[in-house]
Amino acid sequence: MRWAVVLVFTAVLGGAVPASAAETPQPLCTMKDSRIGELSGLVSDGSQLYAINDGGSKVQVFVLGRDCKVQKVMTDRTDPFDVEDLARTSDGRLWLSDTGDNQKGRLTVALLEMSPQGKVTLHRLMYPDGQHDTEALIMDKAGTPYLITKDVLGEARVYRPSGPLASPGPTNLEKVGTVKFETTDTQGGPVGSIGSILVTGGASTADGSVVALRTYTDAYVYAAPDGDVPAALQRNPVRIPLPGEKQGEAIAFDPDGTLISGSEGVGQPLRTVRGAAASAAQSGAPAEGTTGTSASSGSAGDGAGLPVLPAAGITVAVIGLGWFGFSKLRRRARR
Repeated sequence: MRWAVVLVFTAVLGGAVPASAAETPQPLCTMKDSRIGELSGLVSDGSQLYAINDGGSKVQVFVLGRDCKVQKVMTDRTDPFDVEDLARTSDGRLWLSDTGDNQKGRLTVALLEMSPQGKVTLHRLMYPDGQHDTEALIMDKAGTPYLITKDVLGEARVYRPSGPLASPGPTNLEKVGTVKFETTDTQGGPVGSIGSILVTGGASTADGSVVALRTYTDAYVYAAPDGDVPAALQRNPVRIPLPGEKQGEAIAFDPDGTLISGSEGVGQPLRTVRGAAASAAQSGAPAEGTTGTSASSGSAGDGAGLPVLPAAGITVAVIGLGWFGFSKLRRRARR
């Protein structure tokens, strides 16, 4: 793995490029298997899909056909705290992001590395600045993991390990930037409009040239021509609305650059957006007003900065999100 010099940045999504009419989600298949009722992470190798549930009491990766039917289940006795996302590196290893922390009480989070044979290696991680709830994982083309937090004010923090991953660790994380989101009018999600600024998943193409973040309602797709994730997240993304997803947390790329999205809930569809990666590669100019070395101030007039929400609205949103997080909390021993 490579560990580049820290690049501190803030990307503001007021300049997101809207998706074209051709980039409308189309159904792929329907998740009917009751064992995958809380789909939270997804990756694709082109012929098969790999899926995980939110949380869980043991490691389980479901291998699916393109018809959403389970072909096999890869398991390990390792007992995670709250698995939230899934990534796959070019050597076939799967990476489970055991980073959920609704109550922000964990001393460490973890990555669970699963070999193609199903063996799991635990890598504990520690934030430099306290606890965070994190549901998105992006692996760059060199195998460096990036964790992107879920923040109620729309300012997601980006972290990566400060050195090679230790087992069991912990390895210290370092903050390398933030990405700010604004509310959208895309319908869906479990918590109203506030869901459009909460990061619930991440993905990268097989060659690392395009990366994506999603909220409950939208996908943001960024060009990463040199595979540099921090630099990519400074660019203007293509925003792809994902309307109508009950609780959209899963996102992935097929090898051809097709975007795949999915929601928790038995009977929910997986949907595809063809050409998503190509659109980002063509549209991914550096974000206006960012320097790559300092945070942009932004203003309401140019669409930059934190989402424009009245104070009362933020309070209601925080209370609602807190209730939602509590309803999902599993009574589990901390690591």
